[in-house]
Amino acid sequence: MSIDVDRCRSMSAVQATVRTMTTSTRAALGQMGQDAAERWYVGRGYRVVARNWRCSVGELDLVLTRGRTVIICEVKTRRGSRFGGGFEAVDARKRRKLRAVAEVYLLHTHAPAIAIRFDVASVAVRAGDSAGVQVFEDAF
Repeated sequence: MSIDVDRCRSMSAVQATVRTMTTSTRAALGQMGQDAAERWYVGRGYRVVARNWRCSVGELDLVLTRGRTVIICEVKTRRGSRFGGGFEAVDARKRRKLRAVAEVYLLHTHAPAIAIRFDVASVAVRAGDSAGVQVFEDAF
């Protein structure tokens, strides 16, 4: 049995292209979800302090304030319900990680928070790219 090396190389290039398209599509979907969640919060009087805040421990999607409360919001965006609601993806491991990143954020920024709240925004993107936002305040 002979292997066509050129065909394998071209298959790898195709697979890499598909992977890149999938990654960029996923990033665009995530961006769309974060935009929708941000609009939801701003429309209700919250102030966006940071978006995609990163450190060596991880990333926070949205950091908002309302009064002296700091809100850390994990945004989960889905195109359909095949994999369940976005909020279902925030398991115990993810919650621990978010708490650790939030601690670094608060220490790094010296945010004068009296209270901190962790929300999960579950964003469903529908046909025509409209988005439905369901926020679970004080989710954990």
